[in-house]
Amino acid sequence: MSMGLDACIAKMRDAGVADVAIDTFAELYQRLAAGETGLIAESEIEPVEFVPDAESLPEADAGELLDQAVVIKLNGGLGTSMGMTRAKSLLEARAGETFLDLIARQVLALRDRSGARVPLVLMNSFATRDDSLEALERHASLSADLPADFLQSKEPKVLAEDLMPASWPPNPELEWCPPGHGDLFTSLQTSGVLAAMLERGYRWAFVSNSDNLGAVLDPRIVAWIAGEGAPFVMEVADRTSADRKGGHIARRRSDGGLVLREIAQTPDEDLDAFQDTARHRYFNANSIWFDLRVVADELERRGGVLGLPLIRNRKTVDPSDGSSPDVFQIETAMGAALGVIEGARALRVPRDRFTPVKTTNDLLALRSDAYEVTDDGRVVLAPARNGTPPDVDLDPDHFKLVADFERRVAAGAPSLREAERLVVRGDVTFGAGVVVRGDVEIEAHGGPVHLADGTVLEG
Repeated sequence: MSMGLDACIAKMRDAGVADVAIDTFAELYQRLAAGETGLIAESEIEPVEFVPDAESLPEADAGELLDQAVVIKLNGGLGTSMGMTRAKSLLEARAGETFLDLIARQVLALRDRSGARVPLVLMNSFATRDDSLEALERHASLSADLPADFLQSKEPKVLAEDLMPASWPPNPELEWCPPGHGDLFTSLQTSGVLAAMLERGYRWAFVSNSDNLGAVLDPRIVAWIAGEGAPFVMEVADRTSADRKGGHIARRRSDGGLVLREIAQTPDEDLDAFQDTARHRYFNANSIWFDLRVVADELERRGGVLGLPLIRNRKTVDPSDGSSPDVFQIETAMGAALGVIEGARALRVPRDRFTPVKTTNDLLALRSDAYEVTDDGRVVLAPARNGTPPDVDLDPDHFKLVADFERRVAAGAPSLREAERLVVRGDVTFGAGVVVRGDVEIEAHGGPVHLADGTVLEG
């Protein structure tokens, strides 16, 4: 263990990684080397029966509280699974506006309504920083009394065989990986941005992914958190069959505290229970709120190492080459602070606060009329959807990569307002004004199919 850890630490120091980030990695590495898997057995937890509901919170004039709130967007993703080579947030989301454009509109509209400062701060990666900051320059009025961003850390992938740092000469960049979004807390501290927030009188942080345009700072939630004195709050939503693989919350049998369990933390024999949406009813919507003072104090008390649960993510060093060496990515999840920070809470939110875009399936739905964009940049499900997004399943051979997707929907996304499910198999191109109603499956196995302008498809 010592040889592998020493080699990893030397590699991180050579790359300029901050000491606290190295300490955090070392603590997780030692747990991994000691045999810890990060697994949470079903026998150790029990279901959560009830959490407070955000929709029942009263309207709040939270102007003074909003002036102490910060919006943080996790913006380190490149969208590589969709064939992108730059920040996913720079992809067009709706009618010529990128994800970052709409986020900027949301923040500026909230400032106009409340008169509060509400700074926007990005957590970027080295790969997303320059392009994203350049894109935000189009929104000059976004400038605030905080830095526009801070950088997430990086760590070496370790060989599953002996836990030595992986070497991959064909592409040395693939020897590194992000530490998971649990790195948020460490990077806030090591960048100095956490101290800057506290010095300027900020108290609460709202954190969400930049590809989730439904996640906006809600004054009612800020008022509730302040009134409850909650140090950490995770937004959760009702699980459906589409969320069976998403992390869910539970209670520890040992002390009744809340905990987040991801599928990578679930023993094989407990996968059925993990995916039982009637048993584990609430999934992590991946938006969190926390008290900056509490997190700063906790980091200081723990020497900068928050002690989040380990996620041992097994992959190949080159994700596109299954024959490349097996590695572990040592990760943590920011939502796992639910089980670390004393007094942490969960809050049930409506489904339209959770609209992440992880695939072109999600992107097609977002661009369709199943969603609407409000004047203040919020993206919400159309009233006709009754709170439920359409189920889209596009042929990955023809739609997985953004370039292929864009070519096949160049005339615009089909209408999905009245669609329950859309499945596409084969090479299909959509003309303008195509309408999908009900449950529709399109097959084009005999060759390319072009759906003419105005085609109406009904299942």
